[in-house]
Amino acid sequence: MISAHLLAVYVAALVVVYAMPGPDMALILQTSIARGVRSGFAAAAGLGLSRAIHVTLSACGMAALLRNAPWLYDAVRYVGAVYLAWVGIQIFRSSGLALPAGTEPERRDATVTSAATDSGGNAASSTSRPLQPLRAAFVKGLLTNLLNPKALLFCSVLLPQFVRPEAGPVAWQMIELGGVLLVIGACFDALYAIGAARIAGWMRAHPLAQTLQRWTFSAALIGFALRLSLD
Repeated sequence: MISAHLLAVYVAALVVVYAMPGPDMALILQTSIARGVRSGFAAAAGLGLSRAIHVTLSACGMAALLRNAPWLYDAVRYVGAVYLAWVGIQIFRSSGLALPAGTEPERRDATVTSAATDSGGNAASSTSRPLQPLRAAFVKGLLTNLLNPKALLFCSVLLPQFVRPEAGPVAWQMIELGGVLLVIGACFDALYAIGAARIAGWMRAHPLAQTLQRWTFSAALIGFALRLSLD
């Protein structure tokens, strides 16, 4: 069992890390502004799954393999950089916010679902329409974090610093630390998604603001891609 003092230090370290700007934060903010809080939560769910995978791989020694095999690290790094750049370009090329003015995501989804129910034979295909943006946001969140080898190395460096063999089974301590990492990350992701979605209504009424947010987030993601490829 991890001591309360050690746990407090660990939580403080995670808070600092999650409060720093990065590709995960940029993706959630842009997704929530453009498509609503539900899509933001979907992206956050993808990020959460990726973090869980990184914690598991770190516990299994995958991070050590990346450190000892530079070619593998570079391969993952370049693929991740290309993907981040591609997402940034897609955001830059988008035509603005996906939701029409005055329409909430939940209301829009309900309208599409009811239309699907009334369409008879086309009900199944129409009902799946609201799920498509959510699925796309989830996949973007998953791949944005999963293809960043630094996220895996971060877990492999941070978690062992708080493991104490005398405190009990190491595997159980890794599970505890990984669980706390996921919870803190989910809390920050939710705050970013809700906060960004709240200003979406104002941005829908200001086309210039929409353009600026697209340029800002696309530039941020492309910048993170360049940084990842050059480090």
